[in-house]
Amino acid sequence: MENLEFKKGNRFKWRPFEAKRKRRKWVLLSGSFLVGFFLLIYFFVIPSTPPPPPAVPPAPVPPTAQEPQLQTIEGDVKERGTLFKSLSEKNIPLRWIDLIISKLKPLVNFKKIKGGTYQFITDVKGELVKFIYEASPTEIYEIEKDSQGYIAQRKRVPLETRLVKVVGEIRSSLFEAMDAAGEQDPLTIAFAEILAWEIDFYKDVREGDQFKVVVEKIYKGDQFIQYGTIHAVEYQRGEKIIRGIRYKEGYYNEKGISLKKAFLKSPLRFNRISSTFSRARKHPILGGVRPHYGVDYAAPPGTPIWAVADGVVTSCGWNSGFGNQVILRHMNGYMTCYGHLSRFGPGIRKGVRVRQQQVIGYVGSTGLSTGPHLDYRLVKDNQFRNPLKETFPIGLPIEKGEMETFRQRRDGMLVWLDGESSYSKRIEEGKIKIGLVE
Repeated sequence: MENLEFKKGNRFKWRPFEAKRKRRKWVLLSGSFLVGFFLLIYFFVIPSTPPPPPAVPPAPVPPTAQEPQLQTIEGDVKERGTLFKSLSEKNIPLRWIDLIISKLKPLVNFKKIKGGTYQFITDVKGELVKFIYEASPTEIYEIEKDSQGYIAQRKRVPLETRLVKVVGEIRSSLFEAMDAAGEQDPLTIAFAEILAWEIDFYKDVREGDQFKVVVEKIYKGDQFIQYGTIHAVEYQRGEKIIRGIRYKEGYYNEKGISLKKAFLKSPLRFNRISSTFSRARKHPILGGVRPHYGVDYAAPPGTPIWAVADGVVTSCGWNSGFGNQVILRHMNGYMTCYGHLSRFGPGIRKGVRVRQQQVIGYVGSTGLSTGPHLDYRLVKDNQFRNPLKETFPIGLPIEKGEMETFRQRRDGMLVWLDGESSYSKRIEEGKIKIGLVE
């Protein structure tokens, strides 16, 4: 009985190995469940990302043709030099120099060229590929080789013309004022010549005077090349306004009267008036009080002197105290005398006809003279007159049949002159008609 009871009691005794087995089984089931759960989320809940496309290798770059290697020699022609000499100094072979000169000769007057630049371009073998000669910004020549040999031609240079209004105010001189306005001396001289019959710009200018110019300016791209036609000018001193409108080949005031009068205001560009017209002046050399029936214009030796009006040379040579002197006879009983000249103008001799503004001589100090100057005298009906106070006949008017055309042009230019500020406008070919810019 005791043994049986002992065996029954063993049925309820704790078995450690069996408990471990159950715990391991539980862990395995839980792990399987979690793995399945995560797989379910991965495949059915999270959106799938398509695999990236296979990388495409870059297309091979076709080999480029090797550009021919060129060699360039650059040079310039001195103002008093020659193209031949300049090319020789660059050690350019004689055969190429001869070819360049022979090809350019029909196109270029080598006696008149004043400098320039060039480019001599060859291949690696030294054969000429191209030659470029730039005589000026607007005069360019090229020599190139084609199937028939080397050909020379003048290159067309595109230019642009702009109609510009220039304004300025006198502070010391017209040259200074024009420079302050950003313009160059050629415009100053042209402006002064248009008004030469109305204003003596070497004597009459005053501080505060104002001027306006409507002028064409020619450009190569952004590079200024030169001035073109002046279409209108204006000069104002106080309430007095002088205007000039270009019509055909001349300039006229608003009423159609030519600005060009029979006589110029002065016979040269001078520095100052060293002696005025006087009936009683102390002579600087002879002493005593003597009349001085002329005006002395001090100017540098060699300054050109021009005829103040059309006329005929009645005397040309040495005249005692006046030294070298030219005397001209003009219409309406006028005569003019020019003394102390260093030399005479080209072709000036007795009996020759001269035109207004023609050079008749050059400033000197011959005869009884204390320094370089011009002794200028004016005679009317055999009586000496004061050149600074003489009133000369007005210019000729426009013909009646052309007045309406002139008025249209005048009105178009007055629009420009009366504007308050300076401005410009590009001119297309054929767009200026009767002074109006379309």
